[in-house]
Amino acid sequence: MKSLYIMGTPGSGKTVVALGLAQKLQQEGYRVGYFKPVANGRNMTGKVDLDSVLMKEVLHLNISLEKIAPITASPFYLSAQASLKDGPAVIMDAYDEIASFSDIVIIDGALSIDILASYGLDSVSLAKKFGSKALMVLKIENDYSLDNAIFMNKHLALAEVPIMGTIFSNVPRPLYAKTGGVYSPILEQAGYKTLGVIPTRPEIASPTVGEYFDMLGGEILTGHERLDLHVEDMVIGGMTMASALTYLRRAANKAVILGGDRADLALAALETSTSVLILTGGLYPDVKVIARAEEMGVPIILVHYDTYTTVEKMGQVSRHIQPTDKTSIGVALENIVTHCNWEHIVNNL
Repeated sequence: MKSLYIMGTPGSGKTVVALGLAQKLQQEGYRVGYFKPVANGRNMTGKVDLDSVLMKEVLHLNISLEKIAPITASPFYLSAQASLKDGPAVIMDAYDEIASFSDIVIIDGALSIDILASYGLDSVSLAKKFGSKALMVLKIENDYSLDNAIFMNKHLALAEVPIMGTIFSNVPRPLYAKTGGVYSPILEQAGYKTLGVIPTRPEIASPTVGEYFDMLGGEILTGHERLDLHVEDMVIGGMTMASALTYLRRAANKAVILGGDRADLALAALETSTSVLILTGGLYPDVKVIARAEEMGVPIILVHYDTYTTVEKMGQVSRHIQPTDKTSIGVALENIVTHCNWEHIVNNL
């Protein structure tokens, strides 16, 4: 049995890479297991890890969700749990069970590689326990991201964890050519292999209107049937009409956050590429706004938070692929086949 530990930075799309790679390995005839030893407490519905639900369904895994994701770590896990002293045993027991019916186990790392280091359950320590090879999945935002990639690879090398390589994922279109033409060669010169450069795909990277509604609550005034629209940008309507028009026209597939009393701004937003209007402060909009939104097929969500709190809550939302979302599941596989050197991964496991 072989295992590949996928680890990296928040927002890089580790689970999407795991999803695509697992599907490709199944196509190649391998029995693939999925394991998430440390789940993110924010990525839960009740006590169920959403990524584990997705992978169990897609890979047809005959094992309980409690085994797939045995430990949960919220940002304040030290207060929520008296002790994690049994964590290593619980994790190893679950891993051994999954490995027993798998040719390859894909291990999905925690939100960042250092989480639960206080208990020796960080991604690097666990990779050593499992004897896994590490696949780094990193998000590109600027030149500092390259420094992060080199630093993390050096840390793995010093910890004597075998490194499969690095995939740059969720790469913005303006940085796509630079990542392949500048960042990857520098990483290679440092002695670390680049295995892929995956561009941002809105269908798997951008949260939906429905996911924002799940976080914010409130009342849906229009567009109940269009909560699957993707939100690629946010514009806060706290400016004058003259300055607002520039931002509204520039941003595509956006959420516009504004007070319900800003009918002029709301109507202007509806004439541009807008996925949702989010009205703050519990103020109902003018009937003209509702009528125009219904005509344009744009959802309106009314919340009772102020604008600052609304934006803060929206910042906690991330995209989660549903087991029924065949399009996004297919995109995850397409990313691996089109943009990654999956043959190298298979041949070097």
